[in-house]
Amino acid sequence: MALIAIIVGAYDLPKCRECESVHIDPQFQKVFGCLVCNRCKDDKPEKYSLLTKTECKEDYLLTDRKFAHATFITRSLARCTAELRDHELLPHLLKANPHSTTWNNMMLFLRYQIEDYAFKVKWGSEEKLDAEYERRAAMKKDARQKKFQKDLRQLRKRTKESIWQDRRDQDHVHEFGVVERTGPRGQGVQRCMTCSFEVEVEEL
Repeated sequence: MALIAIIVGAYDLPKCRECESVHIDPQFQKVFGCLVCNRCKDDKPEKYSLLTKTECKEDYLLTDRKFAHATFITRSLARCTAELRDHELLPHLLKANPHSTTWNNMMLFLRYQIEDYAFKVKWGSEEKLDAEYERRAAMKKDARQKKFQKDLRQLRKRTKESIWQDRRDQDHVHEFGVVERTGPRGQGVQRCMTCSFEVEVEEL
């Protein structure tokens, strides 16, 4: 009977989703709800490798920020704007940041779960994600070009005004008024009546 119980118990154990091994990675099972053994996890990095939050945002265009006025929109929409913060939607593993102990913990996501959500739920397909990526890249390029043109126009305007002022200064002829005494022995100042340019004078 004991042998039968052991055999039946073995059938009740969780099995790897790839090879049906019972040697499941306990961390992946607990954090991601993913039944996979260490061998399959290492053999198939295209499915079971871990992605950082930055990689999820940049490569799959997911977000971790909610709207500033989330109280004015539905809860489901508010959640969709912060996919990477929703542990039920996209589970993540917290790990100490290797770059500095004072930085926030790293958020690591399971690749196949991120791809399933990005391709099937958020964007509809891998092709649509690529199209959105290209659209955003074009918008950034256009914004940079507009900023460059604006800065160039401002530079030309400043240069033109500077040249105009220089020419005006060169053409200007000072017209000095009366001497304003500032000290003994005939010391004083004469100012131009149009541009306020002043010179020191000393009467003999």
